[in-house]
Amino acid sequence: MPPSVPPAESLMILSSASLIGLAMIGSLAAWAWAGWLKLKTRELDARPAASPDLPAIGQRIDLADLKERIRKLEAIAAGVDI
Repeated sequence: MPPSVPPAESLMILSSASLIGLAMIGSLAAWAWAGWLKLKTRELDARPAASPDLPAIGQRIDLADLKERIRKLEAIAAGVDI
C-alpha cells in the first residue's frame, strides 16, 4: 500500500498559514528591534554631556601617574625611604 498523500488544498492552506506566521514573527521582531534602538538612542541622548573642562580619562590617568612619580622623587630627594 502506498502512503496516502493529503489533498493539495490542505497542503496549500498549511504552507500559506506557515508563511503568514513566519511573516508575523519577522515583523514583530523587526518592530521590537526598532523599539530597542529608539530606547538606546534616548538613553545615549539623556546622558549628561562630558564637561569640556575635565580632561579625558587617559589624560587623567597619565596625570595621576606623573603625580605619583613626583611624590616618589620628592621622597627620594628628602631622604625618606619608601
